[in-house]
Amino acid sequence: MRSSVLRSVKTLAKPAGARGYSSESVPDRKVAVLGAAGGIGQPLALLMKLNPLVSRLALYDIANTPGVAADVGHINTRSEVAGYMGNDQLGQALEDSDVVIIPAGVPRKPGMTRDDLFNINAGIVKDLCSAIAKYCPNAIVNMISNPVNSTVPIAAEVFKKAGTYNEKKLFGVTTLDVVRAKTFYAGKANVNVAEVNVPVVGGHAGITILPLFSQATPKANLADEDIKALTKRTQDGGTEVVEAKAGKGSATLSMAYAGAIFADACLKGLNGVPDVVECSFVQSTVTELPFFASKGLNGVPDVVECSFVQSTVTELPFFASKVRLGKNGVEEVLGLGPLSDFEQEGLEKLKPELKASIEKGVKFANA
Repeated sequence: MRSSVLRSVKTLAKPAGARGYSSESVPDRKVAVLGAAGGIGQPLALLMKLNPLVSRLALYDIANTPGVAADVGHINTRSEVAGYMGNDQLGQALEDSDVVIIPAGVPRKPGMTRDDLFNINAGIVKDLCSAIAKYCPNAIVNMISNPVNSTVPIAAEVFKKAGTYNEKKLFGVTTLDVVRAKTFYAGKANVNVAEVNVPVVGGHAGITILPLFSQATPKANLADEDIKALTKRTQDGGTEVVEAKAGKGSATLSMAYAGAIFADACLKGLNGVPDVVECSFVQSTVTELPFFASKGLNGVPDVVECSFVQSTVTELPFFASKVRLGKNGVEEVLGLGPLSDFEQEGLEKLKPELKASIEKGVKFANA
């Protein structure tokens, strides 16, 4: 999927008549970014402006959005950019959106767990999803705001109350876990990272993140100790960045990149590109959790990503797993496949924590 995004960007520099995407060959698609003036939102806005599948880009935040929109809007790519600021302009930002990406919320700080983010970000997500239900109920929603294990169930409950819930169109974006797993695996296995694929399932926090290195390609003969270390590093990737930035930021740039990858996959699925598979946290029956990160297809050939979406892979109501993406969002939630003993043990360990996070989100939404 990474190479897919890069190919999309490279086509923008091609001369007229060159093969690739053009405004005539793809449908018009509006993408709204909620939280576009933030640390994730700004680079994400830039990356979406570079995506030739986007014809209209709506940037929303509670402050500073006009400046971001003016800056990004000067880039000579296909999409028209508009900035919206404050609650009274939220509806305009959302109207007619095909994909809504939500990176809104406060970032992690040193010593702060994803659970610490809950009280602030849960309220933000609840309000934004209420507006989505009103102004663009049929849009695909990509949830980035943490803690994803709880914010996705919150969104589901809000949409249910509004009578607009479609489990096929709500995704928790867990793509950053996949990006990290690919990078770390390639480094240890000494292989070309562009050729690496590693499914990551479960959720999007700590031990709920379960990279399936036994299914990684190309195959490498890594020792058990190496697999355990890679798993731990993938699970603690966010903390690694927070500590490296010494309290002055979190994983904003890599998260924006991952969010752009998953949004691109969703757009390709909407446009009817076949065989697009990504990992995502979705409503699921694959585990006992309502949302779980898994691989899914998005309609673009040979595209596989992971995301937190409503799922059917475990007995959990939500679970991240492999998902096939298409014109209706989730076309199929794929199974976990064969697990190693270490991965099976990890799956059992993550279930109680993921279940508790999901229940916490449901409780907040219904309070």
